[in-house]
Amino acid sequence: MSDAINIKGFTNASLDWKAWLDVVDINSASADQIAVLEMSNVKAKTSDYYLLLVHQAHILQERSEAFNAIMYAAGGMSRAERELGALVTSRINGCVYCAAVHAQRFEQLAKRDDVVKQVFDEPQGAGTTPREKAITQFSIDLTHAPDAVNAANIAALKAEGLTPLEIFDLINSVAIFAWANRLMLNLGEPVLAATELAK
Repeated sequence: MSDAINIKGFTNASLDWKAWLDVVDINSASADQIAVLEMSNVKAKTSDYYLLLVHQAHILQERSEAFNAIMYAAGGMSRAERELGALVTSRINGCVYCAAVHAQRFEQLAKRDDVVKQVFDEPQGAGTTPREKAITQFSIDLTHAPDAVNAANIAALKAEGLTPLEIFDLINSVAIFAWANRLMLNLGEPVLAATELAK
């Protein structure tokens, strides 16, 4: 993990998330709810986010299967680049929690935090290589104005060496975070994790 970054209200610190609606009590959850939590995320049974969404277990299951396939499937775009797309989208949408999580994941995978600092400060122009800059710009464009993205945007990615599968992975990463950010921003708020409060 890199040093702590706190720029313009965004951070790479460990955050928790507090729901504004009642969450499912894990001790009274149904077998179906437990099964969906277990397939969703290793921390799902203690996360307000998952314990809130599991009120509709079938929707959480579909969401988790899609999320895990988009972000973790083998082949296509590298994990770090998918995380960069998620990070930029979350920064543009103002989702402090998601930006923190995906900043950490980018740092872990890429072994550096330079782009995280750039994205937190100003997403426009962020990136250390032409390829990263193209990924960032596309993520900005798709987040700000999805109806305006056209063949020229795709051509800009191809010009930096992205394959069709990598472009598809990037679009999926940005798109699922349009959804994830809206859930996070409208159903609760980020709070410092206990580990951060203890420092």
